Amino acid sequence: MRRALLFLGIAGLAPLLFWGMRGLPPFGSYPGPYGFLLNQVAVAERHATDVVSAINFDYRGFDTLGEEFILFTSVAGAALLLRREKGEEETDDDAHDREPRRLPPPTSAAVRVFGVALVGLTVAFGLYMISHGAVSPGGGFQGGVILATAPLAVYLVAEARTFKRIAPKNLTEVGEASGAAGYVLVGLAGLVVGRTFLENVLPLGTAGEVDGAGTIEVLNVIVGIEIAAGFVVLLTAFIEETLRRRLRREQR
Repeated sequence: MRRALLFLGIAGLAPLLFWGMRGLPPFGSYPGPYGFLLNQVAVAERHATDVVSAINFDYRGFDTLGEEFILFTSVAGAALLLRREKGEEETDDDAHDREPRRLPPPTSAAVRVFGVALVGLTVAFGLYMISHGAVSPGGGFQGGVILATAPLAVYLVAEARTFKRIAPKNLTEVGEASGAAGYVLVGLAGLVVGRTFLENVLPLGTAGEVDGAGTIEVLNVIVGIEIAAGFVVLLTAFIEETLRRRLRREQR
């Protein structure tokens, strides 16, 4: 029945998708003046040399608020679906982080050293992407995803217990919630000073400097925290569900 519903949905959506794609403009064409206008005025008005960040966190900051809460809601929904049920035993990470087709955590010192070095480089690059979002390509969304891969790299070269030790579940959940709430609080700051919601109310510095774009840089950092924490919360939920399934198989 599920396969029948799947193919029925594909049969209905595929012609609509093909029809819509045929109406797209040729590749590389840009018929609208919106981008050209912002390229001319964004640096002078917002002191952000990365015009994409100026659009995301200033000119269209309210749209980005919605995008951030889409991820927040998705992570919360996935964590709710994968939560531990009442009466279900807590997993022992050391005993159940194994599978016949999965090799045990590597014992090679070279692999572990490489993993530690990779984590350091990943964290540094992620922080750079977030902190320089207003002056160069990148920003909170991209840097947050990069930061989230650091705990994942630890899990790949070690095991679930080590992953949980460096990314505690309570801390990551607080980080995700704080990032979502922080974006709203920055928007409310505009109303507090008598301006509009999410208006850039902080003093602007020198164009091209990290702290020169007012609230754009603040929102980059807040979004980076929310994205990184949200993806780690999601990874934690999947890892815990995997361990619980292995435990149930062993009990049967």
